[in-house]
Amino acid sequence: MKHLLISALVSLPLLAGPVLAEPAVEALGTDYTFPNRIDGMPGRLSDFAGLQIKRFTTNDGVRLSYWEAGSGDPIVFVPAWGANGAELINVIWLLSQSHHVYVLDPRNQGLSEKTLKGARIARYSMDLNEFLDHVGLEKTVLAGWSMGVSVIWGYIDLFGTERISKAVFVDQPVSIYTHDDWSEEERLNAGGMTTSVERMIAAYQGAPTNHQIVDMKVVQRSLMMDSPYTQNSAGFAHAVIDTDPAYTFRVLFDHAANDWRDVIEQKLDIPVAVFSGEESNNLPSQAWIAETAPHGRLFNYTSAEEGDHFLMLKNPQKFVADLRGFLAE
Repeated sequence: MKHLLISALVSLPLLAGPVLAEPAVEALGTDYTFPNRIDGMPGRLSDFAGLQIKRFTTNDGVRLSYWEAGSGDPIVFVPAWGANGAELINVIWLLSQSHHVYVLDPRNQGLSEKTLKGARIARYSMDLNEFLDHVGLEKTVLAGWSMGVSVIWGYIDLFGTERISKAVFVDQPVSIYTHDDWSEEERLNAGGMTTSVERMIAAYQGAPTNHQIVDMKVVQRSLMMDSPYTQNSAGFAHAVIDTDPAYTFRVLFDHAANDWRDVIEQKLDIPVAVFSGEESNNLPSQAWIAETAPHGRLFNYTSAEEGDHFLMLKNPQKFVADLRGFLAE
């Protein structure tokens, strides 16, 4: 989501034909030097020798790209609205030292195809299912950030949890839209952040807004580039990703209007890690998810630990350490 906000404010069978795969530098046609030298992190993209970018085609003929690195137990990341594998480069690097990491660029995001088709969370969830088929994962960890969590909830709603060993949810409200008949407790538990989806979209596009109608903290925190990790990943994404808000914004209405309480209450039967922090207005809803899921655990980051909507970009070392601990339990 952050890269989009900066950029905007800034029918083939799945396994037909050969798998398209290239080392990242070759796929992108360029190397990249990260602006900040950080101990234990690559200084250039070419230092990440095992990173590959691959592609496959969905059953409605859309070409999707994904980033892959490492070996070991698999974990699949679904990025936030507007985000992509380039923004998760630090997480991919760190986690690939112990796991086989995949990051799927959703349609209209990252290196995936821009299309007028399928601007719905249900279609994105189907894309995730087809991706798991494509790479042959019978059992995996699914990790989502922001809208990526909704894609996973949609996947669970449609296909269940048989192929999921554990799930990781990073700071996604249960329902972005606040229903008129909700109490304040219900709004906080759901994470409702707007009473008008249309006004929220307009605000994200830069229009003036009433803060009683749209919670803009996520936008404000997205512009705080005070972490050297985020400076590196945002710079990399800006250099190699061509974001077109005319396509990316198409899914936002459907995303914001969904209410996932029944999935969390009725269908989550696997261990779940929920990440949020004191600088996120979503924290009450993240606590509700962790308390409601039968095997839920909340990771609550402090302000000093970059505990906002972008915590895994701003503090990837802590995020990956906590994630590894959860996966090892």
